[in-house]
Amino acid sequence: MVTAPSSNGKDAVIQVMGVTNRFGTHTVHDQLSLDVYRGEILGVVGGSGTGKSVLLRTIIGLQTPAAGALRLFGQDLQALSARERAALDQRCGVLFQQGALFSSLTVTENVAVPLIEHAGLTRPQAEALAGVKIALAGLPATAGSKYPSELSGGMTKRAALARAIALDPDILFLDEPTAGLDPIGAAAFDELVLTLRDALGLTVFLVTHDLDTLYAICDRVAVLSNKKVLTADTLDAVEANPDPWVQNYFHGPRGRAASAASSSRKEHS
Repeated sequence: MVTAPSSNGKDAVIQVMGVTNRFGTHTVHDQLSLDVYRGEILGVVGGSGTGKSVLLRTIIGLQTPAAGALRLFGQDLQALSARERAALDQRCGVLFQQGALFSSLTVTENVAVPLIEHAGLTRPQAEALAGVKIALAGLPATAGSKYPSELSGGMTKRAALARAIALDPDILFLDEPTAGLDPIGAAAFDELVLTLRDALGLTVFLVTHDLDTLYAICDRVAVLSNKKVLTADTLDAVEANPDPWVQNYFHGPRGRAASAASSSRKEHS
Protein backbone atom coordinates (compact mmCIF):
# COMPACT_ATOMS: atom_id res chain seq x y z
CA MET A 1 0.00 0.00 0.00
CA VAL A 2 1.36 3.40 -0.99
CA THR A 3 1.40 6.04 1.70
CA ALA A 4 0.79 9.68 0.93
CA PRO A 5 3.91 11.78 0.33
CA SER A 6 4.21 14.89 2.44
CA SER A 7 5.43 18.26 1.26
CA ASN A 8 9.00 17.30 2.24
CA GLY A 9 8.92 14.06 0.25
CA LYS A 10 8.74 11.72 3.27
CA ASP A 11 6.09 9.03 3.64
CA ALA A 12 3.39 10.41 5.91
CA VAL A 13 1.76 7.34 7.47
CA ILE A 14 -0.48 9.56 9.63
CA GLN A 15 -2.00 12.76 8.26
CA VAL A 16 -4.17 14.96 10.46
CA MET A 17 -5.67 17.67 8.27
CA GLY A 18 -7.56 20.61 9.72
CA VAL A 19 -9.12 18.60 12.54
CA THR A 20 -11.46 20.27 15.01
CA ASN A 21 -12.49 18.53 18.24
CA ARG A 22 -15.23 19.85 20.50
CA PHE A 23 -16.84 18.71 23.72
CA GLY A 24 -20.08 20.65 23.99
CA THR A 25 -19.13 24.30 23.64
CA HIS A 26 -15.48 23.67 24.50
CA THR A 27 -13.14 23.49 21.51
CA VAL A 28 -10.00 21.44 22.17
CA HIS A 29 -8.52 21.49 18.65
CA ASP A 30 -9.29 24.07 15.97
CA GLN A 31 -8.16 23.09 12.47
CA LEU A 32 -5.15 21.19 13.80
CA SER A 33 -2.83 19.60 11.23
CA LEU A 34 0.07 17.19 11.72
CA ASP A 35 2.01 14.63 9.68
CA VAL A 36 3.79 11.62 11.18
CA TYR A 37 6.45 10.01 9.01
CA ARG A 38 7.24 6.36 8.48
CA GLY A 39 9.78 4.96 10.94
CA GLU A 40 10.01 7.99 13.22
CA ILE A 41 9.31 8.36 16.91
CA LEU A 42 7.23 11.50 17.31
CA GLY A 43 6.80 12.92 20.81
CA VAL A 44 3.64 14.96 21.40
CA VAL A 45 3.79 17.47 24.24
CA GLY A 46 1.81 20.45 25.47
CA GLY A 47 0.37 22.04 28.56
CA SER A 48 -2.53 20.57 30.51
CA GLY A 49 -5.75 20.70 28.51
CA THR A 50 -4.12 21.02 25.08
CA GLY A 51 -5.65 17.72 23.99
CA LYS A 52 -2.68 15.43 23.56
CA SER A 53 -4.59 12.26 24.45
CA VAL A 54 -7.66 13.56 22.59
CA LEU A 55 -5.54 13.80 19.45
CA LEU A 56 -4.32 10.22 19.91
CA ARG A 57 -7.87 8.99 20.48
CA THR A 58 -9.04 10.84 17.38
CA ILE A 59 -6.42 9.20 15.19
CA ILE A 60 -7.25 5.70 16.43
CA GLY A 61 -10.98 6.26 16.00
CA LEU A 62 -12.19 6.59 19.60
CA GLN A 63 -13.06 10.27 19.12
CA THR A 64 -14.96 11.56 16.08
CA PRO A 65 -13.79 15.03 15.03
CA ALA A 66 -16.29 17.81 14.38
CA ALA A 67 -14.41 18.80 11.23
CA GLY A 68 -11.31 17.95 9.22
CA ALA A 69 -9.89 14.75 7.77
CA LEU A 70 -7.57 11.94 8.88
CA ARG A 71 -5.52 9.59 6.76
CA LEU A 72 -3.66 6.45 7.79
CA PHE A 73 -1.36 4.92 5.19
CA GLY A 74 -2.92 7.28 2.64
CA GLN A 75 -6.48 6.12 3.31
CA ASP A 76 -9.23 8.57 4.28
CA LEU A 77 -10.58 7.13 7.54
CA GLN A 78 -14.00 8.71 7.13
CA ALA A 79 -14.46 7.09 3.72
CA LEU A 80 -13.73 3.53 4.87
CA SER A 81 -16.33 0.84 5.47
CA ALA A 82 -16.46 -0.81 8.88
CA ARG A 83 -14.58 -3.82 7.52
CA GLU A 84 -11.90 -1.68 5.89
CA ARG A 85 -11.47 0.34 9.07
CA ALA A 86 -11.17 -2.83 11.15
CA ALA A 87 -8.41 -4.09 8.84
CA LEU A 88 -6.58 -0.79 9.17
CA ASP A 89 -6.96 -0.81 12.95
CA GLN A 90 -5.04 -4.09 13.07
CA ARG A 91 -2.02 -2.25 11.72
CA CYS A 92 -2.04 -0.04 14.83
CA GLY A 93 -1.03 -1.03 18.34
CA VAL A 94 -2.09 1.07 21.32
CA LEU A 95 -0.72 1.30 24.85
CA PHE A 96 -3.12 3.29 27.01
CA GLN A 97 -1.91 5.31 29.99
CA GLN A 98 -3.00 2.84 32.68
CA GLY A 99 -2.26 -0.25 30.60
CA ALA A 100 -5.96 -1.20 30.27
CA LEU A 101 -5.24 -4.89 30.81
CA PHE A 102 -8.13 -7.25 31.54
CA SER A 103 -7.85 -7.81 35.28
CA SER A 104 -9.41 -11.29 35.16
CA LEU A 105 -6.93 -12.60 32.56
CA THR A 106 -3.29 -13.53 32.94
CA VAL A 107 -0.63 -11.63 30.99
CA THR A 108 -0.47 -14.45 28.43
CA GLU A 109 -4.25 -14.44 28.05
CA ASN A 110 -4.29 -10.64 27.69
CA VAL A 111 -1.73 -10.75 24.89
CA ALA A 112 -3.51 -13.69 23.24
CA VAL A 113 -6.89 -11.90 23.01
CA PRO A 114 -6.17 -9.89 19.83
CA LEU A 115 -4.49 -12.91 18.25
CA ILE A 116 -7.62 -14.99 18.78
CA GLU A 117 -10.13 -12.28 17.90
CA HIS A 118 -8.38 -10.68 14.93
CA ALA A 119 -5.79 -13.15 13.64
CA GLY A 120 -8.06 -16.17 13.97
CA LEU A 121 -5.54 -18.26 15.87
CA THR A 122 -6.56 -21.10 18.15
CA ARG A 123 -6.01 -20.51 21.86
CA PRO A 124 -2.89 -22.76 22.00
CA GLN A 125 -1.44 -21.01 18.93
CA ALA A 126 -2.24 -17.57 20.31
CA GLU A 127 -0.77 -18.31 23.73
CA ALA A 128 2.41 -19.69 22.16
CA LEU A 129 2.83 -16.54 20.09
CA ALA A 130 1.93 -14.42 23.12
CA GLY A 131 4.99 -15.88 24.82
CA VAL A 132 7.16 -14.48 22.02
CA LYS A 133 5.58 -11.02 22.38
CA ILE A 134 6.03 -11.12 26.15
CA ALA A 135 9.73 -11.84 25.65
CA LEU A 136 10.01 -9.02 23.09
CA ALA A 137 8.55 -6.66 25.69
CA GLY A 138 11.37 -7.57 28.06
CA LEU A 139 9.36 -9.65 30.52
CA PRO A 140 10.47 -13.01 31.90
CA ALA A 141 8.49 -16.06 30.79
CA THR A 142 7.17 -16.42 34.35
CA ALA A 143 5.26 -13.16 33.93
CA GLY A 144 2.88 -14.85 31.51
CA SER A 145 1.01 -16.68 34.25
CA LYS A 146 0.59 -13.61 36.46
CA TYR A 147 -2.52 -11.45 36.73
CA PRO A 148 -2.29 -7.65 36.35
CA SER A 149 -2.77 -7.18 40.10
CA GLU A 150 0.43 -9.17 40.67
CA LEU A 151 2.56 -6.95 38.45
CA SER A 152 4.69 -3.94 39.32
CA GLY A 153 4.11 -0.69 37.46
CA GLY A 154 6.96 -1.35 35.07
CA MET A 155 5.82 -4.90 34.38
CA THR A 156 2.28 -3.67 33.72
CA LYS A 157 3.59 -1.25 31.10
CA ARG A 158 5.59 -4.01 29.44
CA ALA A 159 2.63 -6.40 29.49
CA ALA A 160 0.47 -3.74 27.86
CA LEU A 161 3.23 -3.17 25.30
CA ALA A 162 3.34 -6.90 24.54
CA ARG A 163 -0.38 -6.79 23.80
CA ALA A 164 0.04 -3.65 21.70
CA ILE A 165 2.56 -5.40 19.42
CA ALA A 166 0.67 -8.70 19.33
CA LEU A 167 -0.56 -8.22 15.75
CA ASP A 168 2.77 -6.90 14.41
CA PRO A 169 1.51 -3.34 13.92
CA ASP A 170 3.07 -0.74 11.65
CA ILE A 171 2.23 2.13 14.03
CA LEU A 172 2.53 2.07 17.80
CA PHE A 173 0.54 4.62 19.84
CA LEU A 174 1.81 5.22 23.37
CA ASP A 175 -0.09 7.40 25.85
CA GLU A 176 2.18 8.51 28.71
CA PRO A 177 4.04 5.16 28.74
CA THR A 178 6.52 6.11 31.47
CA ALA A 179 4.02 7.86 33.79
CA GLY A 180 4.36 6.49 37.31
CA LEU A 181 7.64 4.69 36.68
CA ASP A 182 10.80 5.39 38.62
CA PRO A 183 13.66 6.98 36.61
CA ILE A 184 15.47 3.66 36.08
CA GLY A 185 12.30 1.89 34.98
CA ALA A 186 11.36 4.78 32.70
CA ALA A 187 14.80 4.81 31.07
CA ALA A 188 14.63 1.04 30.51
CA PHE A 189 11.20 1.40 28.92
CA ASP A 190 12.47 4.18 26.63
CA GLU A 191 15.33 1.96 25.52
CA LEU A 192 12.88 -0.88 24.85
CA VAL A 193 10.71 1.35 22.64
CA LEU A 194 13.77 2.46 20.67
CA THR A 195 14.93 -1.14 20.25
CA LEU A 196 11.51 -2.30 19.06
CA ARG A 197 11.24 0.61 16.63
CA ASP A 198 14.57 -0.30 15.08
CA ALA A 199 13.99 -4.06 15.09
CA LEU A 200 10.38 -4.06 13.87
CA GLY A 201 10.36 -0.95 11.70
CA LEU A 202 7.64 0.71 13.76
CA THR A 203 6.38 4.26 13.54
CA VAL A 204 5.75 5.55 17.08
CA PHE A 205 3.25 8.25 18.11
CA LEU A 206 4.14 9.07 21.70
CA VAL A 207 2.19 11.32 24.06
CA THR A 208 4.40 12.20 27.02
CA HIS A 209 5.32 14.73 29.70
CA ASP A 210 8.67 13.04 30.26
CA LEU A 211 11.53 15.26 29.13
CA ASP A 212 14.01 12.41 29.49
CA THR A 213 11.95 10.37 27.01
CA LEU A 214 11.93 13.22 24.49
CA TYR A 215 15.69 13.60 24.60
CA ALA A 216 16.41 9.86 24.71
CA ILE A 217 14.34 8.49 21.84
CA CYS A 218 12.28 11.05 19.89
CA ASP A 219 13.21 12.02 16.34
CA ARG A 220 10.79 14.96 16.32
CA VAL A 221 8.59 16.71 18.85
CA ALA A 222 5.16 18.24 18.20
CA VAL A 223 4.02 20.94 20.61
CA LEU A 224 0.27 21.50 21.01
CA SER A 225 -0.73 25.05 21.94
CA ASN A 226 -3.71 27.33 21.33
CA LYS A 227 -5.72 24.43 19.88
CA LYS A 228 -3.19 23.77 17.11
CA VAL A 229 0.28 22.32 16.53
CA LEU A 230 2.60 25.18 17.43
CA THR A 231 5.63 23.42 15.98
CA ALA A 232 6.67 19.90 14.92
CA ASP A 233 10.41 19.61 14.41
CA THR A 234 13.67 18.27 15.78
CA LEU A 235 14.42 18.94 19.42
CA ASP A 236 17.04 21.56 18.54
CA ALA A 237 14.54 23.48 16.45
CA VAL A 238 11.74 23.15 19.01
CA GLU A 239 14.00 24.32 21.84
CA ALA A 240 14.70 27.49 19.88
CA ASN A 241 11.02 28.38 19.48
CA PRO A 242 10.36 31.64 21.34
CA ASP A 243 6.95 30.59 22.66
CA PRO A 244 6.91 31.16 26.47
CA TRP A 245 5.59 27.67 27.28
CA VAL A 246 8.26 26.06 25.10
CA GLN A 247 10.98 28.13 26.72
CA ASN A 248 9.78 27.29 30.24
CA TYR A 249 9.37 23.61 29.43
CA PHE A 250 12.65 22.95 27.66
CA HIS A 251 14.87 25.49 29.39
CA GLY A 252 13.64 25.13 32.97
CA PRO A 253 15.63 23.06 35.50
CA ARG A 254 14.18 19.71 34.42
CA GLY A 255 14.63 20.50 30.74
CA ARG A 256 18.25 21.50 31.26
CA ALA A 257 18.90 18.31 33.24
CA ALA A 258 17.34 16.13 30.55
CA SER A 259 19.33 17.89 27.84
CA ALA A 260 22.57 17.50 29.79
CA ALA A 261 21.90 13.80 30.39
CA SER A 262 21.22 13.31 26.67
CA SER A 263 24.48 15.05 25.75
CA SER A 264 26.37 12.86 28.21
CA ARG A 265 24.86 9.68 26.73
CA LYS A 266 25.87 10.73 23.22
CA GLU A 267 29.42 11.47 24.33
CA HIS A 268 29.78 8.01 25.87
CA SER A 269 28.01 6.05 23.11
